Amino acid sequence: MSEAPSKELTVEPQSSGEGPAVSTRALETEHLSRAVVVKVITNNISVQVHVGEILAVVGPSGSGKSSFLRLLNRLDEPTEGVVRLNGQDYREIAPEELRRRVGMVTQFAYLFPGTVADNIEYGPSQRGVSLLAEQIATLLQRVGLSGYQKRDVSNLSGGEAQRVSIARTLANAPEVVLLDEPTSALDEESARGVEDLVIDIIRERRMTCVIVTHNNSQARRLADRTMIIEDGKLCRHWSN
Repeated sequence: MSEAPSKELTVEPQSSGEGPAVSTRALETEHLSRAVVVKVITNNISVQVHVGEILAVVGPSGSGKSSFLRLLNRLDEPTEGVVRLNGQDYREIAPEELRRRVGMVTQFAYLFPGTVADNIEYGPSQRGVSLLAEQIATLLQRVGLSGYQKRDVSNLSGGEAQRVSIARTLANAPEVVLLDEPTSALDEESARGVEDLVIDIIRERRMTCVIVTHNNSQARRLADRTMIIEDGKLCRHWSN
């Protein structure tokens, strides 16, 4: 089967006809590919995501959705193509700085042992920034966990842990947030709560977001646009 369609398909935001909905490209991939030995994991994906936009990535299990996401902040290295953050090749940005600016929330909340406050302080402390107690309190209030500063993370529910993971990411003041199946391990009530929280924060801070999900209904609820990946290739895309 020919692979030509995947080499030509590019995801670009569409204008409403009343001028552009967004003003600048926050994140862009061009012919992005990753191969390991002879296996092609990500195959020639070109996509543009603008400031304040939410892009959902859907597709079958094992299709390469999470692999694509990991390339966007260099958790994995592409073998071909380029990723640009605000027009700059991300290989020109130190990895630590890149991952501050392009934060990630994963399916499971991998929290460090200790308190909730310890986790939120960790990222800023790695670049010599100390968060004030008031800043931590504000972050926790924003994610619906007021007063949780001293709570040990081992005593959190799944939904609470995911909210701490979101607060920890926000503490780094990212420009782009990558969400890898952020609610798939949660019950329906907790999942809807995290969904509402994510979309509210993205909109109020005008951050850019790429969310991987297996749930097409969630993609429609959260995203401005959706793209589908199959066998590592961008196959289709549409506006929600």
